[in-house]
Amino acid sequence: MSTPAGPDRVIIFDTTLRDGEQSPGISLNAGEKLEIAHQLARLGVDVIEAGFPIASPGDFEAVRAIARADLGGSRPTIAALARAQAGDIERAGEAVREAAAEGRGRIHTFISTSDIHIEHQMRNTRADVLEGAKAAVAHARSLVDDVEFSPMDATRADVEFTAQVIQVAIDEGATTINVPDTVGYATPDEYAAFLRRLYEHAPGLRDVVLSVHCHDDLGLAVANSLAGLGAGARQVECAVNGIGERAGNTALEELIMLLATRGDRLGYATGAVTTEIARTSRLVSRLTGYAVQPNKAIVGRNAFSHESGIHQDGVLKDRSTFEIMDPASVGIDDAEQLVLGKHSGRAALKDALARLGHPVDGQELRRAFDAFKVLADRKKTVTAMDLEALVADELEAGEDDDLVLVDYTVEVRDARPPHATVVLESAARGRVTGSFTGDGPVDAVFRALDSALGVDARLRDYRVASVTGGQDALAQASVVLELGTPGSAERWDIPGVTGGERITAAGQGVDTDTLRASAIAYLRALNLGVRRVAGPRPQGDAAVAAP
Repeated sequence: MSTPAGPDRVIIFDTTLRDGEQSPGISLNAGEKLEIAHQLARLGVDVIEAGFPIASPGDFEAVRAIARADLGGSRPTIAALARAQAGDIERAGEAVREAAAEGRGRIHTFISTSDIHIEHQMRNTRADVLEGAKAAVAHARSLVDDVEFSPMDATRADVEFTAQVIQVAIDEGATTINVPDTVGYATPDEYAAFLRRLYEHAPGLRDVVLSVHCHDDLGLAVANSLAGLGAGARQVECAVNGIGERAGNTALEELIMLLATRGDRLGYATGAVTTEIARTSRLVSRLTGYAVQPNKAIVGRNAFSHESGIHQDGVLKDRSTFEIMDPASVGIDDAEQLVLGKHSGRAALKDALARLGHPVDGQELRRAFDAFKVLADRKKTVTAMDLEALVADELEAGEDDDLVLVDYTVEVRDARPPHATVVLESAARGRVTGSFTGDGPVDAVFRALDSALGVDARLRDYRVASVTGGQDALAQASVVLELGTPGSAERWDIPGVTGGERITAAGQGVDTDTLRASAIAYLRALNLGVRRVAGPRPQGDAAVAAP
């Protein structure tokens, strides 16, 4: 990939589909990854890191599908991650081959340069690292013209040794050098100073693109990325909603709007279509099951809301009194104010969904309309946010689910703990029923689901938020659970699963009934967990965390 025109043009490298998917409980299928890739192209990102092809056959197929697709938009470069190992690099090269033929394919290879990783994780020597980096980049360059190299855990490594490895990578043909703050350890001044010293010790660094990849363990990912730009970097690696390993990555929406809003002070530019930010955030949240916190910068539900009387008064007089960005600049506009009722017809629903970026027709429109009518009977008005949640719930979430919630009852009395009974339908097993008591109504429902399915599940996270305001608001429940495979393997006859494994899975549910929304979210997490157990397993240790 050639560097975009202009010395202050910042390349946006999106790793939502790779590092973002490494978040606990997230497991996107090829179709979901492709849908997100299309939206990222509309957003105008320059590079999409589509996955880690060696990790599983499914990830390989997803990367290849994205590399083959006509994404339109900005026609971004498609990158595939590979460890500094021949098998990884071959697999990555094959996955992006079609994009590479058009000059849009990249292999991103990495190896650690910190002594902590060299001694304790890789158990080899600095000499091994040097040779590994040299061989990996040379191999990757024989397959594609665009090669990115990352010295993992660089900010905790010796700067002179890291520079030596980087120079070797450049000599072998690396076109982008990414310097990751893999564990989110650096402070902005430290990070900038480290990058400047790399320029001093690796002369070839001035002839390639310098990239930064910062994690948010100390809440400094965006600040460190900005410091990196100040030190000479012109590519920033980030993820939508800041998702990723542990505390996540540099939040794409925050970085883009920082550069756009403070362009007067900073002087950097991106190719991003900022009005696609809100839609991209909602899509990623919906497909990953990771809810966006209400006070999240740029895309949180409260980001442009005002509760204080003083603030409300100021905004009514002039929005600039308490808003530094126009909500429309990130895609929050009049479409958000769409309201439909139970008398609205199919054409009105189709038009409203199209305006929100969800064109539907045929069978999908019929399903959406049927669900809309049910919802409209329970709510006086159906807003744009309700419609988006409806599309997510009816047209996408749970399409592959084997288990469906048919009915549930919860008995609550002061004299004894709540007791729940659930009835589920499974294509493979017909109807199953489970009953259990719990500490509260939600806990009782979750335990009843476990009882019905014979699983050993531990709830890791549970959140409920209203999609809109009012007493008849839709509730959106989000669940992350840890699932033990022995019970599920026995109950669903999943072959090839050994005892003792535990995996994480996330699910979301939407309903005007909070308990039902919670039950649907929990059941979808169970469905996802079962599919992940039954699906292709990672090869070797390919599932290790990367830069």
